[in-house]
Amino acid sequence: MSFLYQLHTIKQTIRQTNAGVKRDSFTNMTGSRIFRVACGLALVLLLPSNSPTPNDGIEMPLLAEKIRPLDGTGGGPLYRRLEDALRDALRDQVLKPNEALPAERDLAADLSVSRITLRKALDTLVNEGLLVRRQGAGTFVASRVEKQFAKLSSFSEDMAARGRTVRSEWVGRSSGAVTPDEALTLGLSPGTPVYRFNRIRFADDTPMAIEYSTIPGFGLDSEEVVGASLYAALEVTGNRPVRALQRLRAVLFDAAQAQFLGIEAGAPGLYIERRGFLADGRVIEATRSWYRGDAYDFVAELDTRG
Repeated sequence: MSFLYQLHTIKQTIRQTNAGVKRDSFTNMTGSRIFRVACGLALVLLLPSNSPTPNDGIEMPLLAEKIRPLDGTGGGPLYRRLEDALRDALRDQVLKPNEALPAERDLAADLSVSRITLRKALDTLVNEGLLVRRQGAGTFVASRVEKQFAKLSSFSEDMAARGRTVRSEWVGRSSGAVTPDEALTLGLSPGTPVYRFNRIRFADDTPMAIEYSTIPGFGLDSEEVVGASLYAALEVTGNRPVRALQRLRAVLFDAAQAQFLGIEAGAPGLYIERRGFLADGRVIEATRSWYRGDAYDFVAELDTRG
């Protein structure tokens, strides 16, 4: 069946600017952009009735209609005003977690800004962890991670369960004799060998946490055996913890920590101390972690029974 072209008259109010008639746009039922101009006419491509349509015939609202107007939102550069408007929409969940943003060219046209202005605003929101860029797929609204306190799992396992791509950047790894503080935490005698690991943990290329871990020497064959997951390396030697004690408190990131995570100094975060235990009661892990407060929710289920 051949394509049918039909001319439609579109009734609209032409928005005027000081420069003259301003071009407006909308998305038709096939997802193609139609630009409406002063003459009020548009050519619409209609697909055969048996052809699939991305939105099932439902016109989707433009992003410009979802966020607050950029005019009258205070002073400052346009990219800052756009950044603030998008940030408010993200935090109010006007844009839903895992929702895909339109292509930058279409989004810039929708918002009536240049692609350079749009890119500067999006870069800031990506750095803040509110948006994520996925190679070959586009830009998406980040979903906050809910970590259940009731389940003992690793960062790698938590992220993989949510379909996130996990990686680490090593700040350092070493071996040596236990320090007095480490000996007290791990229940070790002076001079006992330990392994130390310091990493920045990423999910979908967004820095999420800073981790410092200390492991007794009997737990691993060497510091080099730890790859993407510390718990996976401990499991290989039969020394994965079976239970843990955790302590959590709110903190503000200092300048050095903020630089690691790509956020501003003074941003809120969550500090967690964990001691992991083997089945025989020995401590196998002492980890201190600093999590971004804008990306993590820690959830604990409470019960009156027992």
